[in-house]
Amino acid sequence: MPPKKGNAKPAKSAKTDDSTDKSAGKEKKGGSSVKVRHILCEKQSKCLEALEKLKAGQKFPEVAAAYSEDKARSGGDLGWMVRGSMVGPFQEAAFALPVSTVNSPVYTDPPVKTKFGYHIIMVEGKK
Repeated sequence: MPPKKGNAKPAKSAKTDDSTDKSAGKEKKGGSSVKVRHILCEKQSKCLEALEKLKAGQKFPEVAAAYSEDKARSGGDLGWMVRGSMVGPFQEAAFALPVSTVNSPVYTDPPVKTKFGYHIIMVEGKK
């Protein structure tokens, strides 16, 4: 019996170390919040039209102001959003994107479909 106790203690501390490493790794990889911009369109055709404007070199905020159908019309800026506050597909896409700028955006292509419509998403920061 005593050897089992001795073995159990290091195993527990090893688990604690592993979980600490995993959570630290997750924060470094995906972070817990993202600074997001998006273009939201109810119809896929309109969203694809906006996507073409982006591909042609138009700046993200300009396209968002012209095409986005949501309340965040200030260039599509949603600000900092924490993990868990966004709908599933939007959140997955946002945390998968690299950080980019409005002058050289990296965005979702094809657009992401949620219950709100079709989104073109870009991320300006992670923490």
